[in-house]
Amino acid sequence: MKASRSVRIGGASGFWGDSATATPQLLAVPGLQYLVYDYLAETTMSIMSRARTRDPALGYATDFVHAAMAPHLSEILQRGIKVVANAGGLNPQACRDALLAVAERQGLRPKIAVVAGDDIMASMPAWQAQGLKDMYSGEAPPEGLMSANAYVGARASPGLSWGADIVITGRCVDSAVVVGPLVHEFGWSWSDWDRLASATLAGHVIECGAQATGGLFTDWELVRDWDRMGYPVIDCADDGSFILSKPEAPVA
Repeated sequence: MKASRSVRIGGASGFWGDSATATPQLLAVPGLQYLVYDYLAETTMSIMSRARTRDPALGYATDFVHAAMAPHLSEILQRGIKVVANAGGLNPQACRDALLAVAERQGLRPKIAVVAGDDIMASMPAWQAQGLKDMYSGEAPPEGLMSANAYVGARASPGLSWGADIVITGRCVDSAVVVGPLVHEFGWSWSDWDRLASATLAGHVIECGAQATGGLFTDWELVRDWDRMGYPVIDCADDGSFILSKPEAPVA
């Protein structure tokens, strides 16, 4: 176990189409070590599938490349801030290639790791022929499937230990974008269930973006400067405890 310390992580996206102000806002937080982005939901995967059908070079969260990374990539790399995002969707390799192209135009050479293996579409015909059924309803999969993915967890990504600046995944468990960095930073065992449970909770809190810092408030229209809501920041300790905060002066 490493010496007692904390790791500071900013949650910069809760869904595909989240505000582009999140990244610069969080970059203003002192001591930031990680930026994590969650883009995926079941509906999002179907949208990405249609996009990939039209263009094999698509099928990922284009916002991540052009809105979140491109304007800030130089600063992120210069400060040594690590990025973990499930922006790869159905085409993580294409997401990587697009980001590398952006980096090259800026004279940058980030190390990017890709986590693949969640896309099981190629296996579906054989499984359907063998009688694959829904475990709850007993129904067979529908004809004309748009996508089929098996959630992967934080354990699937050794990219940070290999020295990656940016880790791009496909359909991972939402909290994995936080659990992976914490296991990497603190050297936790994958059977240290208490710490892993705390990390999972921390991940689920901030992968929702600003929903964790007031975005789901029922009477939002009563809140002054609601449009300047701060995105979440967590400081995680090696005992699994964490503190949730947000930027002091969030920008719109």
